[in-house]
Amino acid sequence: MEVENFYGCYLLYSLNEKYKGRTYIGFTVDPNRRIQQHNKGMKAGGAFKTNDKGPWDMVLVVHGFPTDVSALRFEWAWQNPDKSRRLKHVAKKVPRESALKYRFRVMSEMLRVGPWNRLPLAVQWLDINYKQEFDVSKLPPLHIPICIGPIQPRKVKKTGTECETDEDVNLKFCYICDNIVTKDDKQFICFNSNCLQIFHILCLGRNFQSCTKEKFLLPVEGLCPNCKTSTLWGDVVRYSSGCYRDTNSAS
Repeated sequence: MEVENFYGCYLLYSLNEKYKGRTYIGFTVDPNRRIQQHNKGMKAGGAFKTNDKGPWDMVLVVHGFPTDVSALRFEWAWQNPDKSRRLKHVAKKVPRESALKYRFRVMSEMLRVGPWNRLPLAVQWLDINYKQEFDVSKLPPLHIPICIGPIQPRKVKKTGTECETDEDVNLKFCYICDNIVTKDDKQFICFNSNCLQIFHILCLGRNFQSCTKEKFLLPVEGLCPNCKTSTLWGDVVRYSSGCYRDTNSAS
């Protein structure tokens, strides 16, 4: 199945004996590339929360969102049903309920409430062996199909009367919060060339503050959460303002 201008939220399932059954929810514009990143680890662009807990299977993708923002809002609510005002009615996970069944149950409830019940979404099971059946009383709206099989996304840019495929989408994820770092976000990339992890400025500031005994409005310095390189907060601010962009092209 080929999908143009793809925005999707996916569900991962760990096959690692130590973490088997653990799940992870994320956003992607290319599910095939994203699962490879998760399985290769953070150095390949995988997430901190999935690092060293694989191999992972991508079992389910909800797609058809009109924009990345719309998909990211769905992702957040799926990850945090207890915090979403639209999902207050969803019962919490019960002890004998597997993580996969719980995540599926939350998603099935989400498809039945606004604004998601009005979007042209599709539920795609990538592997039939993981397929769950909807409760007959909780079926999604008729315009939301349930599909089975692989997805081949194709991002299309219109240039006059022509279209070209863009295969160079490369999402960045904050090492601390594991959410996407957009081009408009204030961001910092570790100066250590062997690390180069990316952070939201606010996430890094909170991390620096939490690791110091002296509480000030602004931190003076802190350690990179990944490689433990000592970094002055002033350098972080100068970097985010563009002062060091010429010396670090990773941004």
